[in-house]
Amino acid sequence: YWMIPTQRARAEGVDYKAVAADVMDLVKKNPDWGPTFVRLAWHSSGTYDKVSKTGGSGGGTIRFKEELAHGGNAGLAVTAVDWLEPIHAKYADAGLSYADLYTLAGVASIKQLGGPTIGWSSGRSDQPVEAVTPDGRLPNADVGEKLADKADADHLRSIFYRMGFNDQEIVILSGAHALGRCHTTASGYDGPWTFTPTTFNNAYYTLLTTLKWIPKDWSGPPQYVDGGTGRLMMLPSDYVLLSDKSFMKWVNVYAKDGAKFDKDFAKTFQKLEELGTQGLKATEWI
Repeated sequence: YWMIPTQRARAEGVDYKAVAADVMDLVKKNPDWGPTFVRLAWHSSGTYDKVSKTGGSGGGTIRFKEELAHGGNAGLAVTAVDWLEPIHAKYADAGLSYADLYTLAGVASIKQLGGPTIGWSSGRSDQPVEAVTPDGRLPNADVGEKLADKADADHLRSIFYRMGFNDQEIVILSGAHALGRCHTTASGYDGPWTFTPTTFNNAYYTLLTTLKWIPKDWSGPPQYVDGGTGRLMMLPSDYVLLSDKSFMKWVNVYAKDGAKFDKDFAKTFQKLEELGTQGLKATEWI
């Protein structure tokens, strides 16, 4: 009798360049989808716990409603997960796992939006729903007192140190907020961080350090807006980077040097997507 080939063995038959090209086509047609694919990739990876060695992107568990119900994933079920379903269906027979698709969609979107080419590896195999980790592993926008305070800095460190990141890497990954916007229908917060939410650049840092940020006068959750136009926003977990000496040092570095940001972001995002994975194979995707 024939043994059923494992997903990983079948994945040798996936044309990852074609998968990435399909994602990039979607983003070309709908630039606003790109930041949401980046969010999906990051949230699928950011559940990793280096002590218990659980979570991370390896099992593709963010496809399950149980994980999509976690607070930090609000809105992803009806957006990025749905949008990628036709691409998964197209390559499923060749062995494409959701875990590989979601992480590849992240790097392909960053590239399509003008960012660096990020190294990516294939070979993740989807795990059952039992592998979903408990809620609470993704960072919150505001903890402790309303608006930014030391509790927010402590919270960022507890979340990211648990994954194995340091202060520099926390600031680097925060820079992905150059992309996208908050939606009242998802997180409750509202507005983009930059004037160019579909372009990957270091504008997050330049705007954070040069504009005057004031608490937003509204009935929604506490956030900041720029005093000049009121059109941009920062979350308490963004603004706290300015009041913490160790974080602020790196904010200034990346505000001044966009090329260094691209290079360091590429390295850190690849590390994020590979947390807790095993036996992956470096794969050309572009």
